[in-house]
Amino acid sequence: MSRRPLLLSLLVPALLAGPAQAAKPFDVRDLVTLDRVSAPVLSPDGRKLVVAVREVDFAANKASTGLWIEDLFARDAAPPVRFTAEGFSVNSAAFSPDGASVYFLSAKSGSQQLWRQAVAGGEAVQVTDYPLDVGSYKLSPDGRSVALSFEVFPDCADLACTKKKLDGKPLASGQLYDKLFVRHWDTWADGRRNQLYVAPLGADGKAGAEPVRISTGIDGDVPSKPFGDAGEYAWAPDGQSLVFSVRIAGRTEAWSTNFDLYRAWVRARRAPQNLTEANPAMDTGPVFSADGKTLYYRAMKRPGFEADRLALMAMDLGSGKTREIAPDWDRSADGIALSADGKAIYTQAYDIGTHPLFRIDIASGKADKVIAGGTVGAFDLRGDTLAYTRDNLKSPAQAFVARADGSGERQITRANADVLPNLAFGDYEQFSFKGWNDETVHGYVVKPVGYEEGKKYPVAFLIHGGPQGSFGDNFHYRWNPQTYAGQGFAVVMIDFHGSTGYGQAFTDSISQHWGDRPLEDLKKGFAAAQEKYAFLDGQRACALGGSYGGYMVAWIAGNWPDGFKCLVNHAGVFDTRIMGINTEELWFSEWENGGSAIDVPQNYEQFNPRNHIDKWTSPMLVIHGQLDYRVLVEQGLASFSAAQRQGVESQLLYFPDENHWILKPHNSVLWHDTVNAWLKRWTAE
Repeated sequence: MSRRPLLLSLLVPALLAGPAQAAKPFDVRDLVTLDRVSAPVLSPDGRKLVVAVREVDFAANKASTGLWIEDLFARDAAPPVRFTAEGFSVNSAAFSPDGASVYFLSAKSGSQQLWRQAVAGGEAVQVTDYPLDVGSYKLSPDGRSVALSFEVFPDCADLACTKKKLDGKPLASGQLYDKLFVRHWDTWADGRRNQLYVAPLGADGKAGAEPVRISTGIDGDVPSKPFGDAGEYAWAPDGQSLVFSVRIAGRTEAWSTNFDLYRAWVRARRAPQNLTEANPAMDTGPVFSADGKTLYYRAMKRPGFEADRLALMAMDLGSGKTREIAPDWDRSADGIALSADGKAIYTQAYDIGTHPLFRIDIASGKADKVIAGGTVGAFDLRGDTLAYTRDNLKSPAQAFVARADGSGERQITRANADVLPNLAFGDYEQFSFKGWNDETVHGYVVKPVGYEEGKKYPVAFLIHGGPQGSFGDNFHYRWNPQTYAGQGFAVVMIDFHGSTGYGQAFTDSISQHWGDRPLEDLKKGFAAAQEKYAFLDGQRACALGGSYGGYMVAWIAGNWPDGFKCLVNHAGVFDTRIMGINTEELWFSEWENGGSAIDVPQNYEQFNPRNHIDKWTSPMLVIHGQLDYRVLVEQGLASFSAAQRQGVESQLLYFPDENHWILKPHNSVLWHDTVNAWLKRWTAE
């Protein structure tokens, strides 16, 4: 386990003392073992900052996350110190309302429960001891109660009932389903739902024996699966009610994106009230105003479209009237935090290949960048103190603090300060060109480590997934261009039509156009990059992509067959028609193809890679995980089989224990080693 401290800048020179040595090129082994800083949380008075730090035990093939704490007002500028003890792997830190304690979730006791630790010192105290894992939590405003989520069988009267059912071992293994989801992301459904409960905290600070379910009668997951969290529910300031976001399941769950906001009362015996029934699309991320009269949230307008713009909304809870706060701000809001005076919303959003933090004036809708450049991750705001993480294409995330207007920025953490100075990264630059419809498209070029003027370098051409995504100015832990730059490749990444951060019309433009508009952008972008950057050797280039990027690799194989020396297809779609009926989230394929595969099969054939395999000639490496229920492993097997049957040089890298993403450290190393060997094989001079 790593023991690297989070050093402040004044300590860095000491680490660099001694004989100078050449920095080594960054590679995947560095990537998977770097400490990762995330989730900054401020105390109510803005004085203390807690950050999460993930450390990897590479030999054990696992990671553990601890909390570190910093006194922002300390005069000695001491570095952050470890807060949680060794052996605690924690998540979801939050200060108590009085700032005296930090709460967090940990499985230290054998199941994931809520813990509390005093800021002044001492050992952590277990707050809950329930028979089920606590999935998420949120303290009430007065700190006397806590909202908790558990995964339960809806017909169970108490938590013990769910535990008993889980512990039972029926002799028959079959499971009978009568509606979707049958499986989701990487897990088969077993009938359990995430449900929301409330438990009082006693005089000893511990939760009551049996929490009260407040989402009774809600046929849906609170928070949502598979990636929902406590940001999907919020306490009212008086602590008498909560508002949560949920998609009512029923038989349409697999093709519905209709999340509504429900209000549930802690003590009153009445059913939760749907506050946003009028909107058939997503409503999520509730945040109350300080006086409890206004509910702020984010909302989409088009049902069935998961990449629709998330607009900032305000609801008068007395009248139920709603209004969009910034209708002219053509960006999709990632979250909501209110300024101290309640007059502004802080939120991140993708913006021209970056992910800055914005301040939105609630009255006028005017949007201003508060923190620009790179990628702002999680953030917290207390009074005039702003805490956030930021990373970019040459640096993993660090924690910073600034004033609420973004001035006076100060770096707090120096994670990996003992290793980063000894690693070499490639310089990078953003560029633009005229793409489809003569519209401006942006991309990034990363120089290889050890770049020499006048020399030409082989190219790794990375294609992002989504497809409504972006390969921007951030330090990615799965698709990091620096791992290729460290191997001597120049890297080109294009944010083709359909990418996020360039306005909703740009994002919309890929739907029903998977194979034409993005391909035109990729072709023009690669040509523009070669014209602008003479060091790119377009004759020694390979294209790589995952998910939609993998689809595009398969599409390129049959529709740009002379474009690249080799291809890498990770979790890519081979047959769009079967994808439209065997993926779990059917709304995705149905929106992207203008209807279901049953109703409009011709739409699924228009840009179907399987229809062009007779033109495949480029060597292809196919990679897939068995637990990928978004793009089934059979899609990867089909691509490999097609290449083999065509006599195309090809390899298959199969992971029986990974899903749509490759997450385990040693699996990530194998992935990168295999990919890099493939690239070098086909781009060698």
